[in-house]
Amino acid sequence: MSTRYPFTAVVGMDDLRLALLLNAVSPAVGGVLVRGEKGTAKSTAVRALAELLPAVPVVAGCRFSCDPAAPDPGCPDGPHEAGTGTERPARMVELPVGASEDRLVGSLDIEKALAEGVKAFEPGLLADAHRGILYVDEVNLLSDHLIDHLLDAAAMGSSYVEREGVSVRHAARFLLVGTMNPEEGELRPQLLDRFGLTVEVAASREPEQRVEVVRRRLAFEDDPAAFAARWTGEESALRERIVAARALLPQVVLGDAVLLQIAATCAAFEVDGMRADIVMARTATALAAWAGRTEVSSEDVRQAALLALPHRRRRSPFDAPGLDEDKLDETLERFKGEDPDPDPEPDGPGDGGPDDGGPGDGGGGPDGGGVPPQGDGPAPEDVPAPEEAPVPEQAPAPQQAGAGSGERAAVKAAEPFRTKVLSVPGLGEGAAGRRSRARTEHGRTTGSTRPRGALTKLHLAATVQAAAPHQKARGRTGPGLVVRRDDLRQATREGREGNLVLFAVDASGSMAARQRMSAVKGAVLSLLLDAYQRRDKVGLVTFRGRDAEVALPPTSSVDAAAARLEQLPTGGRTPLSAGLLKAHDVLRVERLRDPSRRPLLVVVTDGRATGGRAAGDPVALAARAARLHAAEGTASVVVDCETGPVRLGLAGQLARELGGTAVTLDELRADSIAGLVRDVQAGQTGHAAQASRRAA
Repeated sequence: MSTRYPFTAVVGMDDLRLALLLNAVSPAVGGVLVRGEKGTAKSTAVRALAELLPAVPVVAGCRFSCDPAAPDPGCPDGPHEAGTGTERPARMVELPVGASEDRLVGSLDIEKALAEGVKAFEPGLLADAHRGILYVDEVNLLSDHLIDHLLDAAAMGSSYVEREGVSVRHAARFLLVGTMNPEEGELRPQLLDRFGLTVEVAASREPEQRVEVVRRRLAFEDDPAAFAARWTGEESALRERIVAARALLPQVVLGDAVLLQIAATCAAFEVDGMRADIVMARTATALAAWAGRTEVSSEDVRQAALLALPHRRRRSPFDAPGLDEDKLDETLERFKGEDPDPDPEPDGPGDGGPDDGGPGDGGGGPDGGGVPPQGDGPAPEDVPAPEEAPVPEQAPAPQQAGAGSGERAAVKAAEPFRTKVLSVPGLGEGAAGRRSRARTEHGRTTGSTRPRGALTKLHLAATVQAAAPHQKARGRTGPGLVVRRDDLRQATREGREGNLVLFAVDASGSMAARQRMSAVKGAVLSLLLDAYQRRDKVGLVTFRGRDAEVALPPTSSVDAAAARLEQLPTGGRTPLSAGLLKAHDVLRVERLRDPSRRPLLVVVTDGRATGGRAAGDPVALAARAARLHAAEGTASVVVDCETGPVRLGLAGQLARELGGTAVTLDELRADSIAGLVRDVQAGQTGHAAQASRRAA
């Protein structure tokens, strides 16, 4: 067994360590979501927590970790007799992002169930994680169907496996811990709310602390066992403190004055539902127990709010989580009643602060890494990012070489609005999402086929129909159906997939005329918001001056795309052909990387082509580049940004060359795009009919 990095050896990250320890004291807090950039030891800290948890009493031989004091009466391995208990170490089960549904919830032998009536069940990861930790690294990349199972288990405390009327149920109560890099995409709101606490982590900018991180990591890699032995005392002391806090937890009093502060805080930040209030109450209680107190203080409520509310407050999907601490302090002060005074023992377990002389002292400094402080300062996620100063739209900027007009600085996007569905025609087989029709493991049943590999979704009628003609030859004598492997049929289902939405945005000087760029950015931002909700990958190509560039390679992070869009300046000529060719190159590479994910090209332009590096007629070059996309069957939509009383209709001509549909900017902003491009194929059919009539 490999040696894990000691929890007390982790440098800094006070909020993360505190959140994990509070869940160790009170699993009812509901888990932790760790957000942060790559390379910040998120996974290291989470994996180290399992070594600190007390041993778990279980029924001997039970694959579902039943508690001998209160065994599950419906356990598939039950019923259990009294006095069969034993202890095992607490488990931390890791759920891989690419895990199958059967690996998560378990698998049922359908062949035995049909032929013999026997429930032969193989437990999955949810059963292994019962009464332990379920850890999901890169939880934001988890497939929708796996998230659905996690939500069900987290809500009901049990897992159900049902296959054509044959079902198995077992208990599944676990501490859910997830880590994610926000640059790779956000998390579904339903799952986000299931995490009790959230923390934001980032690498320290203090050279001394970074030096200590490197020193400890290198020492651990040179000799893991010797490094871990150096921290044995701190680990044991911290483990004992967790046990003591757990024992004290039932004695902690949550007064009415503190409950009023909790309710007022949740109301002030307009969180949805009542889960935030409950989580804050549990967190504040755990904080008091961790500090060795039997009464909850206002400072406990404040710290609980900083951990439990940032991911629950109402915000735009493009806003980073965080709380206004001035507003928080004002609310707590306003509703402060007869708050009990914390009365910790001077030399007792301490209050978890940086001056606490308890185990693992050090307070997260270069030499620390033991018990994290409750902290008086803001959590990392609560420090607001500096806002860019507004820049006038017509601010002068250096002239681009070869540009027809001067470059203008970036303008702010207009307010985003809701758009309707832009879908790719046909039936795909891409990653699960919510945009276009696709063959998926979940959805409505449309037919059956012979299984390739393990059977996952049985089509009962087709299986019976395949087995029925052979019953006499197989010697059937009883009521049971004699089923062979060749009789089994896999159900084919239709659902929705996520697509690659590639934006090609015209940032030339003509787009800045009449202050159109703000409206254009607002429209693209609205489509990005739609892509976020439908779990698409997005990319951004911009073109102006004499060339085009990939402003953002295809990614699952629409936040990154929105940030690049906000910083986009305008000015210069319109190299439309260069933009289309650059988009073609991006899509060609993505087809090699992910051939099952179908693309949707969204070109945002007024259609004017006025130059570029290539020699020749700019309009003809743009038409030739558009036909490359049409030849490869790329679904496309042109958002026509042309305004004014006289319109040339060049964007419509471009859409015809692409084999797609043109939509004016006004129609897009009026939220009427669905009637025009509900399905790109409909537009393609309409263009073909018009061409036939003209030919006739």
